[in-house]
Amino acid sequence: MKVVNSLKTLKSRDRNCRIVRRKGRVYVINKKNPRFKARQG
Repeated sequence: MKVVNSLKTLKSRDRNCRIVRRKGRVYVINKKNPRFKARQG
């Protein structure tokens, strides 16, 4: 899991990436390829 300044770059890494908000944090998750995860905040 990466903690990053900008989630937009990580979202564009793969077509299946989704941005999700949980408990005031923003996450990038990818069901097809679980390697692509990121957190902001």
